[in-house]
Amino acid sequence: MNRVLVPLALSPGTAPPGGAVRHLHGASMGTSWSVRLAGDGRIAIADIEALVRRELDAVIAQMSTWEPGSDISRFNAAPAGSWHALPAAFATVVDCALTVAAQSGGAFDPAVGPLVDLWGFGPHGRPGTIPPEAELQRLRAQAGWRRLEFDRAGRRLRQPGGVRLDLSGIAKGYAVDAVAAALARAGIGNCLVEVGGELRGSGVKPDGTPWWVELEQPSHGAGENGAPALPRTLLALHGLAVATSGDYRRFFDRAGRRYAHTIDPRTGCPVEHAPASVAVVHPECMAADALATALTVLGLDEGERWARRHGLAARFIARGEGGFTEILTPALAAMLE
Repeated sequence: MNRVLVPLALSPGTAPPGGAVRHLHGASMGTSWSVRLAGDGRIAIADIEALVRRELDAVIAQMSTWEPGSDISRFNAAPAGSWHALPAAFATVVDCALTVAAQSGGAFDPAVGPLVDLWGFGPHGRPGTIPPEAELQRLRAQAGWRRLEFDRAGRRLRQPGGVRLDLSGIAKGYAVDAVAAALARAGIGNCLVEVGGELRGSGVKPDGTPWWVELEQPSHGAGENGAPALPRTLLALHGLAVATSGDYRRFFDRAGRRYAHTIDPRTGCPVEHAPASVAVVHPECMAADALATALTVLGLDEGERWARRHGLAARFIARGEGGFTEILTPALAAMLE
């Protein structure tokens, strides 16, 4: 069974671009990326690819903890009490991350780096080991977004000592937005941008139809124990973005329990009893990325209530003995055709 989700409002002035869809793809940020373009082809595909790579390389240079010379790595290694001027993109991401952290009561936390590393999901770790409780409590005291002091007007961030930023729950979403914005500045307003499964669509395809994408779900929503499969859901990404968080993306199993890569900053441990998947539809992929992580940490019940309260368009998928079940928030259900 298929169903479709369409925007409640369409962007004005969008016209069918004609021509054919051109497709670019590659690897960056430890994952894959792809761009689909509609237009008459006046801009050489090599120039477009170079533009995309410049944007992605800039995100890596500023926000990758895998790069020892990046801005974020230098901040993480800086002495206590030091102030750091941030590049504009880095400051934008930190601003959004701290906003979501405050709104969600710390369910999303950009200063969770020590705990991510402790559980082996950071740049130097190997997932699979349960850390000692004493070390967990020590690093919990060291982490936390409330320890950060951000000068928004001056684009400066203070290192209080021992804080290690980890923006992996928001940087891919920002990268999608940055690539889409760079393409728009180059005169390419009809495109579908994807980085590591997070997507944003602008304009339309050559035939005037929107960019259709299928919402990601675990095992394609396959039923278990004879339960019916979840419906295949297609979303028209017209001026919208979608980001998905799932416990099936990166995890390890130990003693019958799944330890997902998403850390609950409030406990310092991988999330327990989390939804199998949370997808958030939003005009901004950066925000969708962070919000999907926050809702995963909040869990099915609290997360769904929080999403309703904030008017978010979100889908939760829960894993049970009888298979998968789903919940759509009213804002997402309103998009059903």
